[in-house]
Amino acid sequence: MNIELDFAAVLSEWPLLLAGVGWTLALTMASVLVGTLLGIGTAWVRARGFGATRAPVWLKALAGGYVELIRNTPFIVQLFFIFFGLPAAGLKLSAETASFIAMVVNLTAYAAEIIRAGLEATPKGQIEAAQSLALTPLQTFVWAVLPPALKKIWPSLVSQIVIVMLGSSVCGQISVPELSYAADLIQSNNFRSFEAFIVVGVIYLLLSIAMRHALNWAGAKFLFGRR
Repeated sequence: MNIELDFAAVLSEWPLLLAGVGWTLALTMASVLVGTLLGIGTAWVRARGFGATRAPVWLKALAGGYVELIRNTPFIVQLFFIFFGLPAAGLKLSAETASFIAMVVNLTAYAAEIIRAGLEATPKGQIEAAQSLALTPLQTFVWAVLPPALKKIWPSLVSQIVIVMLGSSVCGQISVPELSYAADLIQSNNFRSFEAFIVVGVIYLLLSIAMRHALNWAGAKFLFGRR
C-alpha cells in the first residue's frame, strides 16, 4: 500500500495555521499571567502565612478544597461546565472567554501547589531576618520569601505552563479558533488529516520548546536573577 503525502496542501493554508498559533499564544499568555498571580495568592493561603497576614482557617480550607477539586477533574470537564453549564445559571460566555476562564482556573490550582512547595521550603531564619529589618509582612513575603521560592520551583512551574498551552488544544471543541481547530478545518477542506496533524504536532513541539526556553530566560532575568 502506497501512501502519498502532500504537505503542500496543508502548508498552503498557512493563514489558518498562523491564526491558530496566534490564538493559542494569546490564550496561553493571558491565562498564565492571571493564573500565576492567583496561584501565588492561593499558595500563600495554603501555606502558613506570615505575621499579621496569616490566613484564617476557613480560607485555607476553601483554598484547599478548590485545589483538590480542580486537580482531580479533567480540564475538558471544567471547560464544558463553564461553557455549557453556566448558561443554565444565567451566565452565558463566549467560547474565547470560557476558554480563558477555564485555563486560568486550571493553572491556578496546579500553580498553587507548585508554589506552595517553594514557600514552605523557605528557612524560618530568612523570614526572621527580614522581620528584624522592620519589613512589613507584605514586604517580607514579596522580597524575602517569594523570589527564592520561585527560584526553587521555577522549572516545575514552567513545565506546568507548557502543559496548559498544550491543553488549550481542547478549546477547539467549543470552536475557539486555536491551532487544533485550524487543523480540523484544514483536513475538512482537503482531506489531508495525516499531514495536517503532523504539521500541527510539529508546531506544538516548536512552541513548547520556545516557550520553555523563553520562560527559563525570563525567570532568571527578571524574577530571581542569575548567580
